Parts: sequence; structure tokens; C-alpha cells
Amino acid sequence: MISRPLVRSTTTGPGQILPHDSYLINLGHPVEEALEKSREAFLDEVQRCEQLGLTLLNFHPGSHLMQIDEDACLARIAESINITLDKTKGVTAVIENTAGQGSNLGFRFEHLAAIIDGVEDKSRVGVCIDTCHAFAAGYDLRTTEATKNTFDEFERIVGFKYLRGMHLNDAKSAFGSRVDRHHSLGEGNIGHDAFRFIMQDARFDGIPMVLETINPDIWAEEIAWLKAQQTAEQAA
Repeated sequence: MISRPLVRSTTTGPGQILPHDSYLINLGHPVEEALEKSREAFLDEVQRCEQLGLTLLNFHPGSHLMQIDEDACLARIAESINITLDKTKGVTAVIENTAGQGSNLGFRFEHLAAIIDGVEDKSRVGVCIDTCHAFAAGYDLRTTEATKNTFDEFERIVGFKYLRGMHLNDAKSAFGSRVDRHHSLGEGNIGHDAFRFIMQDARFDGIPMVLETINPDIWAEEIAWLKAQQTAEQAA
């Protein structure tokens, strides 16, 4: 047992740290035994965040594995979250949108909204938008106008009040391909405009942003570029 929140000794507040759970967890698993194992593992992850004094846990929602329908899977995911939140306190479950590979759910804003609708404690559920995943799932981010339209749609269906994090990355994968392949900022099929828009739109102020690009040698450069966009002019 960790005796005190470790993040208190760092310069970054707990609300700006966005850890990710194990990719093996499937909170919508169609098989009861496997579902229970995933729920136990997820509870362990949330309890670890409690011990560390962290307030957010990012996770992929789950997969129906072609064995149950989407609605049944989404309901299982929501119930998995409810079970975990009932046994913990102070940690928000942050659902990450997916690219929609295989039978993974969470690639439509409607999926995220349905899960949230099924969560009893709305104050402890939120979403993280991954730009590569959104693009691969069919949400256009290739121009400033397209990006605005995509996030206006997010506001209508989910709501910015639930936004708790962003994963910023360009996409090697094609638009609407439902293939998850990250790329360095400006080097993929999204381009720079979307990231400039995100850095300038006040709806993203105070939201933790995680760079998930592929080349660690230029991470510092990419972060500096993102920060500079807060005062840069939007391209015509």
C-alpha cells in the first residue's frame, strides 16, 4: 500500500496526469468469466490511481468480439464502470475513442454518449479524444473547417463538459479506414490545421493533452510547436 499521494511532490498536478490502463482489459467482453476478470483488472487499475493520488484513468471501452450486438456490449461497458465507481472514489473513468479496428467499440461519438448515459455517477465519467482514432473512424480533421465541424458534432452528441483528455497524433492510416496507425504531427494524413485549431479553441483549455506520435527524437520539437500555435494565426 502506498501511504500518500506521490504526485504531490511533483510540479504537475494530479488533474493533468492521464494514465492508461492495460490494453488487455475488455469491459464489454461477451463471455462472463472473461468479463469478470476484466472488471477485476480495471478495479485494480482504478485503485492504483487512488493510491497515487491521481484523478483520471484513460481506457479503451471494449469489444463485442462478434458474439453480442453493439447495444449489449455498450451496456456491459457502462455496467463495468458502475461496478468500479461504486467501489472507489476520487477517480474519473475516461473513455478513449477508438479507430474501430475489428470489433472494438467507441469509434462513434454515439458509442461514447451511450456509455455515459448508462453510467450512474456522471461526475466521474469522461472521454479522451484521440485525433488519429477519430480520423480513422471517419471524423474529418484535414482542414480547419472540417475540424470545427467534427468537434461541433462532438459537442452535440457527447458534450465538451465530458472532455477530460486529448491524445494528439497525426495518422498514417487513411481517412475512414478504421485502422489505428499514428504518425508525427504534420507528416500524416491529418496535417497541421487540426492541431492548430485545438490549441486555439477555448473549449480545450485546461484539458490534459498527451502526445502519442512515433518519433521520440522530435517530441520536444512537436511540443514546442503545439505551444506556439496558441498565438499563431489560423491558415486561410
